[in-house]
Order: sequence, then structure tokens, then C-alpha cells
Amino acid sequence: MPTTDLKSKLDAIFDKHVQAELAGDLDGTLSTMAPNPHIVNIPTMLGGQGPQSIRTFYSKHLIGQFFPPDVTFETISRTYSEERLVDELIISFTHTIKMDHMLPGIEPTGRRVEVIFIVIVGVENDKVAYEHILWDQASVLVQLGLLNPEGLPVVGADAVAKIRNPALPDPFFNGS
Repeated sequence: MPTTDLKSKLDAIFDKHVQAELAGDLDGTLSTMAPNPHIVNIPTMLGGQGPQSIRTFYSKHLIGQFFPPDVTFETISRTYSEERLVDELIISFTHTIKMDHMLPGIEPTGRRVEVIFIVIVGVENDKVAYEHILWDQASVLVQLGLLNPEGLPVVGADAVAKIRNPALPDPFFNGS
């Protein structure tokens, strides 16, 4: 089991990185990263490999459009090892801005979104070496009114409700 010191160290490294992203500080964000970082937003395949590609990704597709001002982050769990941390969290926001990293080509809809994210963060020499970011894009698209869930095995914000309350009924099997 990781020590409290290791947890505090990894928390500080990642929190500094996220705060720079949220502040729209390109150079501050890049200063929190290892010399040859990579990022993959898995549902959209957007991100970058290497310092120049990461700089381009952040400057053109993330800084200034990371999340709208009303974003909230609700941590469900955080798991640690010597070289990485894994976050399970709920991110809630109103889609009021362009968000290329998450919704490329989709204009703001003004709709509310709650979605579960899994963020795997690699750490190398006290810097963020990589981020592998996963979320249920179908759930997001249902909430934005861009995907009709009828007849499909997808849900909208009900996925978040089920994480908050696992006793909720299953939407497809009715307890059987």
C-alpha cells in the first residue's frame, strides 16, 4: 500500500497540473510535464506525443476550452502506485463553450452534462509523463441531445446516478 508521503506527492504533482490547465496557463501546464509527454483522450483520439505536439494540443484544443466555468469535479476514488495515479471522478458542467478535446466539431448546446471520467496519470521524475483519459462518450452525446438512446444500450446521466447509488435498478435487465 502506498505511503501517505507518496500519496501527497502524487496528489501535489497532478493537482498543480490540473490547476494550470483550469487557469488557462499554457506555459504553467507544460512546466508540470515530463520532457517527452503524451496525452490520449481515448473517445476522441485527441492529444499529442512529444513536447511540440503536446504544446499544439494544449494551445489549440484545450487551454481556454478545457471546461466551462461551472465545472465541478467529484472524486469517487483515487488509486496510487509508485509511478502513477488513477482517478475515477464525476465531472459536471453546462456545455456553454467549445470543447475540442471532448466534443470536436460540436457547438455549445447549453445543456447540462454529468459524466464519469477515468484518468490514468503516469509520473516520471515528479512530472506528469502521460495522461490516458476515458469517458463514456455515448452518455455525453445522449445528454447533449445528439444521440437518441432508444433501442441502444446507452444511458445519459443515469450512469452517474448509478455510481452515486449502486442500488438503483439496472436499466436493461430489471433485476433479472
